[in-house]
Amino acid sequence: MSQMDFQPPELSARVGFSHNPMLRHSEQRDNEAEIARFRDSPEACAVVLTGDRPILRKNGAGFSSRFPLQSVSGLGEPRETAFLGTLDGTPLFAVLLDSEAAEPLKEFADLAVIDLRTIATQGLLPPHEIGSLGEAKALTYWHLRHRFCSACGAPSKLVSGGWRRDCPTCAAQHFPRTDPVAIMLAVSGNRCLMGRQGRFQANMYSALAGFIEPGETIEDAVRREIHEEAGIRIGRVDYVCSQPWPFPASLMIGCFGEALGDEIVIDRTELEDARWFDRDEVALMLRGRHPARLSCPPPLAIAHHLLRAFVEGGPAGSGDRPTR
Repeated sequence: MSQMDFQPPELSARVGFSHNPMLRHSEQRDNEAEIARFRDSPEACAVVLTGDRPILRKNGAGFSSRFPLQSVSGLGEPRETAFLGTLDGTPLFAVLLDSEAAEPLKEFADLAVIDLRTIATQGLLPPHEIGSLGEAKALTYWHLRHRFCSACGAPSKLVSGGWRRDCPTCAAQHFPRTDPVAIMLAVSGNRCLMGRQGRFQANMYSALAGFIEPGETIEDAVRREIHEEAGIRIGRVDYVCSQPWPFPASLMIGCFGEALGDEIVIDRTELEDARWFDRDEVALMLRGRHPARLSCPPPLAIAHHLLRAFVEGGPAGSGDRPTR
């Protein structure tokens, strides 16, 4: 079985950007000779981003995100190059070009510069390519915005295959960051709580979410966010699944929370509306058949899978409900 064929059993493997079967070779990143060997391989490929937008090759009726590494210089001057890993033995790198490189590429009929969200929502690439593009976008975003040492302000340099930046002035080491976000459904018996923000498309409701703060557990973040945004006190919290979310570099941590009350008090600075939905109503929303045309996020989003897990009775669809 190849790396690409392996499908993990957990629910997290079904969400967008999660199918990323590469071997990352993290133990070899500080071995410059080994990184050079991967880079010099005639099979080496690259995903290329101009600013934060991937460049795709038109491949018949579809697209591919992979370019031969040795040909990337023809697209523009690489600003940073990071080693992502290998897929079935083929080395894969992420190459970052300046955002200005996108304009001259418009002249090439076989190339397209498309934002990652559009690529994912329209299914322009297979899941494993979308997963590696998500990794590349998050990593290159960090390089693009962390070019100077936060300790002394001197320019830093890329090392460890692109997974660290070192300051030659004060010797500080800087590592890519991932921002944890709690996303959750408050559950009360046969009902779950969803809300909507003004920026959502019309009639769409979703799970509540918020960044986890320093010194805060996942469970406490779930309790705090639901109470702040909707006024509901939460007891037991159950983890369901997670999702790497490269907009720009978050980890969405999906949970169910046991609601200890029913009365909603909406924080209007955060939410336009919030309400309880019963299990049958959520099932209609997932199928696009709600009589009032209410909708929920698409399968790309972890919120969709939290709602599906709720409809199916538990985090793994086992019928064991995590709340009272």
